[in-house]
Amino acid sequence: MGKRLTQIATRTGDDGTTGLGDNSRVHKHHLRVQAMGDVDELNSFLGLLLCESLPDEVRSLLVEVQHQLFNLGGELSIPGFELLSAEAVIALDEALEAHNATLPKLEEFILPAGNRAASLAHVCRTVSRRAERSVVALGAAEMLRNAPRQYLNRLSDLMFVLARVLNRMNGGDDVYWKSKRMAEGGSV
Repeated sequence: MGKRLTQIATRTGDDGTTGLGDNSRVHKHHLRVQAMGDVDELNSFLGLLLCESLPDEVRSLLVEVQHQLFNLGGELSIPGFELLSAEAVIALDEALEAHNATLPKLEEFILPAGNRAASLAHVCRTVSRRAERSVVALGAAEMLRNAPRQYLNRLSDLMFVLARVLNRMNGGDDVYWKSKRMAEGGSV
């Protein structure tokens, strides 16, 4: 792994480049830097969600996700390095299945709304989708393992399910989309 930061303001990025964990330098608009930034933003939004009142099981899960996202970011910062394990993807699959099993079947589209915690989970879902798109773009340009892309894909699904779980705290529910076509008896 690369050097640990001993100072924050190095001024080495003033020329529009940034250092990767392998000591190479790339432009700040590089696909790898974009992917790293999107994963970092996702992790920051998860930190904000963790400021909310959450069930202990959800809190523990999200703290573990933050650690795995840090591994994912580390892997992205060092080309060819592996930090995110296949087991991390499996753990998301298991959490997704367990939490989804507690929810009623979806019969309508829902809005990214509800209580504050659920709404923040929806923000995390959308940022996870963006991070996934960035990782897919990077993978199209450079060799990249499947685990980072798979992890972000599962995580966005999990955040959707957790938003539904969090909306049900204290007797709440999802916020359903009021489609004109559905109101008239048609399909979406």
